[in-house]
Amino acid sequence: MLWILGVLLFLLLFCGPNLWVKFILKRYSQTRDYLPGTGGELAKHLIRRFELHAVEVEITKEGHDHFDIQQHKVRLSPSVFTGQSLTAVAVAAHEVGHAIAHERQERMARLRVRYLPKAIFLQRLAAGLLIGWPMLSLLLHLPYTFVIHAFVVGLSGLLAVLVQVAMLPEEWDASFHKALPILAEGGYLAEEDLPKVKRILLACAMTYVSAALLKMLFFWRWFKR
Repeated sequence: MLWILGVLLFLLLFCGPNLWVKFILKRYSQTRDYLPGTGGELAKHLIRRFELHAVEVEITKEGHDHFDIQQHKVRLSPSVFTGQSLTAVAVAAHEVGHAIAHERQERMARLRVRYLPKAIFLQRLAAGLLIGWPMLSLLLHLPYTFVIHAFVVGLSGLLAVLVQVAMLPEEWDASFHKALPILAEGGYLAEEDLPKVKRILLACAMTYVSAALLKMLFFWRWFKR
């Protein structure tokens, strides 16, 4: 009985955040005709309002909403760009929030520049070690054991999660110091919609961490085979 409880807690820890993020974004993705425009229209409006002259808005693959720091582009999913929903509005405002912070060269905006490449490297390292550790062990004349293999891969994946956590202040800033005040004080939403939008913005802030946790679960599943 205890091991079943342990497995459930394990799955809740690694799958729960990602499932919750997807649930919240999906829950509020229904079209709401009373909103003044789509996510893409809001993003373009906010860029003009905050005079982000170098920033453009374009469509990207579904689920890959982000602000491209190098190319100064707010990239939105088709469902966000053309969607007239609370999710579309909140996600668009969140990504523009990143653009505002970066274009103003705020200190908070440097976290992604500093840590995202490290997180990507660690995730790739963990994936590489997952497949290549036996060969590496042979080349370096190291004794191969399943425990060491699992420990090295798990440690690399855990470090990637921790690096993603280090970026949380920037994500929180984009959601609650930029997007929420803009939407609330600018009269873009009805008062009764603000609690729902807060949940969406929290989901936006947790996206990177939840995705990193899910990848950790992938490594564990591979070892169970």
